Amino acid sequence: MARLLNRLTPKFIENIDQPGRYADGGGLYLQVAPSKDGGVTKAWLFRYMRGHTSRTGRPTSREMGLGPLSTNKRDGFITTNEARERAYRARESLKAGIDPIEAKRALRLARRVQDAKAVTFSQCAAEYIEAHKAGWKGDKHTKLWKGSLKKYAEPVFGPLPVAAVDTALVLKVLKPIWGTKTQSAAKLRMRIELILNWATTHGYREGENPARWRGHLKNVLPDPSKVAKVNHLPAMPYADLPAFMIELRKLETVAARALEWTILSAVRSDNTFGLTWDSGEVDVDRRTWTIPAVRMKAATDHRVPLTDRMIGIISDLSRDTRYVFSGENPKKKLPHEKMLVALKSIRPGLTVHGFRSTFKDWASEQTSYANEVSEMALAHAVGDKVENAYRRTDLFEKRRALMADWANYCAGGRNASGR
Repeated sequence: MARLLNRLTPKFIENIDQPGRYADGGGLYLQVAPSKDGGVTKAWLFRYMRGHTSRTGRPTSREMGLGPLSTNKRDGFITTNEARERAYRARESLKAGIDPIEAKRALRLARRVQDAKAVTFSQCAAEYIEAHKAGWKGDKHTKLWKGSLKKYAEPVFGPLPVAAVDTALVLKVLKPIWGTKTQSAAKLRMRIELILNWATTHGYREGENPARWRGHLKNVLPDPSKVAKVNHLPAMPYADLPAFMIELRKLETVAARALEWTILSAVRSDNTFGLTWDSGEVDVDRRTWTIPAVRMKAATDHRVPLTDRMIGIISDLSRDTRYVFSGENPKKKLPHEKMLVALKSIRPGLTVHGFRSTFKDWASEQTSYANEVSEMALAHAVGDKVENAYRRTDLFEKRRALMADWANYCAGGRNASGR
């Protein structure tokens, strides 16, 4: 058998330039093939018989590439001696009943699995956020995700393989804040659960999700609704609003105008900040502001009636900016904190969002408009699924009258058609 091995001499291997396969013995072949530059390439392969075909009952020929020929140890290339050593190991595997190609595939798969399990939680979190942020409404949502994970989760298991995150680690993150920052902790738990689910889908971990609530953490942690009461955002009594609006209008800043616009329209501040001149959302002729679904929490278009004062506000603003309510940089929107600063300069302790409650209280107690009219003005869902399926109107004309009365009240006037 020894004479049947190592048939090819070094000189032959170096000089052969005719395409073809040349047996070195024991299933090892030197394969010579034409190259794109007019020369030839040389590579080693191992050929063997394995198994039986269903039609002939004869063994099937299989070929396993061992690597391109190298005479100077280049990366990825192998020498003649290395090729012969690999062929020897392949023959030994066959004697042991192991298919060398299948063994090679299994080893490659095991390495991929091992590499996947080494992916950290922080890496998974970053990829999850990147994959989903396009479906979130605004940068604020992304910042909340990143902020809570960075502050609480990443210091505990951020650098660890995501496969190593277990119930004990999740509880180490949640327990310290579950009783003091319950709502934030509950949101954090949900975010961790979603990231771990994503990691499982991508093959980075296996088994049950240690951050799941039902049937798991619910057995360890008290229900969030029973731990802390919901603290509603501070809101201004509607009786104080007319005097406040007089003071607000004295402030000659873009932030003050943005706050006034937000109060008069009863929208969320994000809707105000995101309004651009070229969006086509504002139609002064039809006295309508149409906020597209992509910028609405409810993911549906929302029409807002424009009052005289609202038209006056945007008419006085510069159009040399991208956003209607722009910051110091004409290409960027007004920062959220600027509006809050304007509010605090007149009435400290209140929140911008609280003016939506002010509007609702005024509409409920000082007007006779139906509840669904003011709820639609706030872009809230009204009625159940069956009722909404048959509803074909957003009560826009009634809301136009309501918002006109609201603007009149904000300016110090009496209620009109709503009483």
